[in-house]
Amino acid sequence: MAEPIAEISSALERLVDDMLETMYEAPGVGLAAPQIGVSKAVFVADIGDGPFVMVNPEIVEVEGEWTWEEGCLSVPERFWPIARPGFAKARGLDLSGNEIILEGEELMGRVLQHEIDHLNGILLLEHLPRRVKKQALRDLRQEALGLPSNL
Repeated sequence: MAEPIAEISSALERLVDDMLETMYEAPGVGLAAPQIGVSKAVFVADIGDGPFVMVNPEIVEVEGEWTWEEGCLSVPERFWPIARPGFAKARGLDLSGNEIILEGEELMGRVLQHEIDHLNGILLLEHLPRRVKKQALRDLRQEALGLPSNL
């Protein structure tokens, strides 16, 4: 579980700048601090409307369901159909320390849920059916060892 951020500082602003650079270079649409080894409750994202940041975010409402081929920078170039609520609303802080509420359907809702999952120690693999998850972990392990995936 990522640690809540007690104060907005220039160090946090530098972290966010680094995270945005890393996210765009990857390329990805979102990046949570734990993905780069920083156990702090902050994420960055850009779903095409410009970048945004949430500090100490929490999901406060979800509704509906939407299945979509979801990927993650933590498991590059892999995508699985994952069902999540189609709408999500999250509350957190911006980089000025002001409370913000972000919400949206489909991609926006999914990004909010996905990145906040990271802050809670949950990787998208946890949303897969058991059999699919076991195969994905096997494939990732074999890839990491440089072995062919058909073993």
